[in-house]
Amino acid sequence: MRTPLAIALGLISCAALAAPDDDIWMSVQLDGRKIGQMHTTRQAHGERVITTQTLNVELDRAGTKMKLSTREIDTESADGEPLAFESRTRASGSTSAVSGRAGADGKFIVESEVGGAKQTRSIEWPKNALLAEGMRLAEQRSGLAPGTHFTELAFQAESLDAVEVESTIGAREHIDLPGGPSDLTRVEQIVRLPDAPTRSTSWIDTYQNVRKLTLPVLGYELTMLACPQACAEAPNQPADILTHAMARAPTTLTPDELQHGVILSVSASDGGTPLHFATTDEQRVAATTKGFELHIAPLSAAALNGAEPPPTPADSQANDWLQSAAPEIVKLAHEGAGDATTPREQMQRLEQFVRRFIRTKNLSVGYASALEVAKKPEGDCTEHAVLLAALGRALSIPTRVIDGLAYTDHYAGAEHVFVPHAWAQAWIDGHWQSFDAALFGFDAGHVALSVGDGDPWRFYAGFDTLGRMRIDAVEPLRTAGAN
Repeated sequence: MRTPLAIALGLISCAALAAPDDDIWMSVQLDGRKIGQMHTTRQAHGERVITTQTLNVELDRAGTKMKLSTREIDTESADGEPLAFESRTRASGSTSAVSGRAGADGKFIVESEVGGAKQTRSIEWPKNALLAEGMRLAEQRSGLAPGTHFTELAFQAESLDAVEVESTIGAREHIDLPGGPSDLTRVEQIVRLPDAPTRSTSWIDTYQNVRKLTLPVLGYELTMLACPQACAEAPNQPADILTHAMARAPTTLTPDELQHGVILSVSASDGGTPLHFATTDEQRVAATTKGFELHIAPLSAAALNGAEPPPTPADSQANDWLQSAAPEIVKLAHEGAGDATTPREQMQRLEQFVRRFIRTKNLSVGYASALEVAKKPEGDCTEHAVLLAALGRALSIPTRVIDGLAYTDHYAGAEHVFVPHAWAQAWIDGHWQSFDAALFGFDAGHVALSVGDGDPWRFYAGFDTLGRMRIDAVEPLRTAGAN
């Protein structure tokens, strides 16, 4: 699946205060282990200011190394008016890019490329949304007096929307940095992501340069420290994020429970912010005094209370990550569905087809789009999910992609665990029904964290739950009378 750390790294540009220095290097650490570096430059050219942020990290996923790099370039006027933006992400050979420029009509012309498929469209700029220089100027006007509170909208190129960032200025603190101790001002921030507010803490100098930043990820602490270039580019250390994101089951889930349904009692292992789960036609979420109860069952076993809303037109349309209109995808969809006539039969055929079609099963792919998988059939659960969802849309079946966890008897040396996973859902006979091509179909061992359209940046809601979810008890759904 798309690593949640990759999503978190995409938030750093809005979680950190923009720095007026021309050249800043930072060491990136996860739970005290160095995993990469970030380099930020700010250049003033007459009436234009160009801010460039480049980040490179190396991660381990159950023994498989993955390199991730992002590069963002913001072009603004001297007073912070957005003029252009560019963002490029590369993960283990898979590249996505998006750029935009202000048009004469005030709208932004946006060009995106994912998996070799290019798209051009026009968007309205989110009202009051700022890029790097605009954020810096707004923060400069607010000042550094302790107790100062201000809110700004930070534009996110990857999702083409804006998120609210609340900042509160704290006291000055003595902070140890690689170059020596320094007295810095503490800044608490809340990034108001959809359904999942994320908190970060920055320490800044008198010129509002960020010298340290911390951000929670997977129950770890992501830390960035300003340091000389040689320090930032020092060798990285192994950091396995996948195994840490797993949740151990207190007991074995039996085949009967997986077929007919379970109730999972869950809580936050760190006692921190509440966990987040999606409510679907196959998963009901109930709050308890300690956390949540998850009632999970395949639709074929039991329809849980509370039907989901029907699909929107967007659920059947092609997008940057589910290129269902591409000739390669359309051809595969008809090949996989064969002579099946009903949406249910078509999705069942496609599920089996994708399972066979992706011949190389591994974790070496960071996150590929459906078209990339069609051209190069390899990857893990996310590649199975996006391809299956795109094939369904190619046959006019509304689909979506689910981000969550799935139960397995053993994985990466651990037994009876829920591991990060992704699968597809399709609108079948008035319900959203799951199909899992990476495993042997959907069962009650699937925990849905968030629902998306295949775009990895839409998995905001669930990424803070991974690494923090503790399963306290498991019981059969049918014996609890929840059916």
